[in-house]
Order: sequence, then C-alpha cells, then structure tokens
Amino acid sequence: MEGGSGERGESVTEQPELDGSSTGLELPDERAATELNRREIVKAVKVVEKDSLAIAESFTSLFSSLRSALSEATNSSVDHMHCFGDATGRLQESVLDAATKGNRYINSSLRLNEELKGIETLAAQLYPFCSSLHAFRPFDWAED
Repeated sequence: MEGGSGERGESVTEQPELDGSSTGLELPDERAATELNRREIVKAVKVVEKDSLAIAESFTSLFSSLRSALSEATNSSVDHMHCFGDATGRLQESVLDAATKGNRYINSSLRLNEELKGIETLAAQLYPFCSSLHAFRPFDWAED
C-alpha cells in the first residue's frame, strides 16, 4: 500500500522499495549501496561472460586443431596403408613371377639332365663304334 489511507483513516507514508534479496526495509544510503553492489555484480558477470566466451573460443580452437591433426594423421595413415597395400600387391606379383620362372628353370634343367643321360647312353653306345673308326683313320680326331 503506497501513499493512501489505511483502513482506520491513518495516512501511510511511502515505503522504500523492497529488494528481492533483502527481507527488511532499506534506508536511502543502503539503497545506493545496493545499487552500487548491483552494478559491480553486473560488471563482474560481464567479465565472467567475456572470460567464459574467451575460454569457449580457446577450447573451440583447440578442438578444431586436434580434429585437424587427427584427420591429418588418419589420412596419412590411410594413405600409408593404401601405399603398403599396393607395394605388397606388387611384391606378391613379383614373387609369383619369380617362382614361376624358377619352376621353369628347374623343369628345363631336369629335362636337360634327362637328355644328357640319353646322350651319355648314346655316347656309350657310340664309343666302340668310334674307336673302331679311329683305327681305320690315320689322323687324330682331335685335330678336326
């Protein structure tokens, strides 16, 4: 009730505004102090908000940097894995090619060995014939 008559006809003087945080009446000097406290609180809150924003931006920058570094490392690892896979594939092809050529060489050597055995048999069969021919020829076969 402000500035009006009460129920008994008494005039009521104007009451100071009540602060939501205070439970009693405040004097004008206290009101000025409270207003000053509010301003300081608002300033402090603004400083805290500004600092919080700076911290948030710092974390955002940090996470962005970490994300970029992780992405770069991952891409690098993936690229290396593709490179290793390609190199492994080429190495496998080279090994298979070398093994195939090695098998051909071994098979050719075995065939040549069998043919040489056949030639040895032929030479053994021809030796008596050559020896008898040599007896009829007056010159040495080594000179031919």
